Amino acid sequence: MNVTKAEMIITAGMTSQFPKHEMPEIAFAGKSNVGKSSLLNAMLNRRALARTSSQPGKTQTINFYSVQDTFMFVDLPGYGYAKVSKSERERWGKLIEGYLEKREQLQKIILLIDIRHEVGKNDKMMYDWIKHYHDEVVVVATKLDKIKRSQVQKQLSVIRKGLGLSGSDKLIAFSSETKQGKEELWQIIEQCNVACNAIEEVAHEVNE
Repeated sequence: MNVTKAEMIITAGMTSQFPKHEMPEIAFAGKSNVGKSSLLNAMLNRRALARTSSQPGKTQTINFYSVQDTFMFVDLPGYGYAKVSKSERERWGKLIEGYLEKREQLQKIILLIDIRHEVGKNDKMMYDWIKHYHDEVVVVATKLDKIKRSQVQKQLSVIRKGLGLSGSDKLIAFSSETKQGKEELWQIIEQCNVACNAIEEVAHEVNE
């Protein structure tokens, strides 16, 4: 997709701040410092629309980005950062849970895993949660440019085994630097939006 318009709509620190609209939403989840902001900037052809930081746990809100006035990208707070206080982690947890369980506009959750590391407990929990609600889970292995080409397939196998991916799931190796994996991920997102639009059209016809 050639993105010509993308803008942040709101950074929501509580569920009451979630924007009201009828556009489908694609959410991005992953542990702290997995590269969500860098991926979003790469996907949207922007350098700093989504703020990146070298400090894990920096994103404390759910950030909503309008894309082409057609759908939303939603950046969820990173999980699993130990240096954040227990009360702060609980607040984030409730915020994320409130979005994932009650947001009607949510159509797909894309799970980001650092290709350099083994799957963590929180990664597995998030995968299992997504799998409970969605037949197909899309997993993006980030920071592809940080490892040697000869290591790629081995690390993808580690992620596939650690999460217990099923045959219907998708696993994409992605680099925000080289943009490898970008087109493949866009294809999946565009297919989701086409399906969402078709469902909405049918629902509209039924209601008339």
